[in-house]
Amino acid sequence: MRLIFGAVLAFGLLLAGLAVYLMQSHLANQQSQFAARIQATGTVVPTAPVIIAARPLRYGEVLRPQDVAVVDWPTTALPPGVIATLDQMFPTNGDQRHVVRAMERGEPVLAVKVTAPGEDAGIRSQLARGMRAFAINVDVQTGVSGFLRPGDRVDVYWTGSAPTTNGRRGANITQLIDRSLPIIAVDQSADAQANEATIARTVTVQVTPQQVAALAQAQTSGRLSLALVGAEDDTLAMAEEVDQRSLLGLQAPQVQTRQPERVCMVKTRRGAEVVDIPIPCTN
Repeated sequence: MRLIFGAVLAFGLLLAGLAVYLMQSHLANQQSQFAARIQATGTVVPTAPVIIAARPLRYGEVLRPQDVAVVDWPTTALPPGVIATLDQMFPTNGDQRHVVRAMERGEPVLAVKVTAPGEDAGIRSQLARGMRAFAINVDVQTGVSGFLRPGDRVDVYWTGSAPTTNGRRGANITQLIDRSLPIIAVDQSADAQANEATIARTVTVQVTPQQVAALAQAQTSGRLSLALVGAEDDTLAMAEEVDQRSLLGLQAPQVQTRQPERVCMVKTRRGAEVVDIPIPCTN
């Protein structure tokens, strides 16, 4: 019995050793083939360390070391604004970064997608240099029924009464006053990933200081309405102006001008004074 057990054990050890030998031979063969391919091509793709998202990241989240990973990225395909090391991402003073643009797992963490250390994720971090944030009052009709999202673009129309030359109120008109303005916040939310339609009271757009003055005057003197621009639409709306008469297809009233009456005069001397006296004209 012991002899049989010993024979089985020896046979098992022999098979295990043979399996290990075959595996080592296979790995050595693979490594030699890989080295031969590299030597044949004579090129090695250079890489650089890049920080990527280790999980899906959403707007407003605090960025922590466990949320990211460092990988080697081909230097020929490095996107601008990459962050290379954890020391650059997380300063030693403990200041936190926030996510300002949503990222998926494996996506490089760019400087424009996170705040600076110690900065919050408010709309201030989304304003480009020289631009300003301006809030437009809207309701269910003027705000596209609540379907506006941060990141959308809108055309702005003004409706009101333009004053006439004599100071009186003219007819109501609607006119396009600004085109393709980017929305950076809806009410108090700057999250572009929101899915539910909400009836907003204000829509904040990114504009120049000159546009701020024009929009403020327009909002004070009339009513502003927004028209949503398509995601792939790169055309600009033409300048449009519509009043009540053009809307209904009515012609402007013709004003009949009255010809001035002809007046004939005759000069008469009264003492030392010469006066003009009107008389009926004969022709």
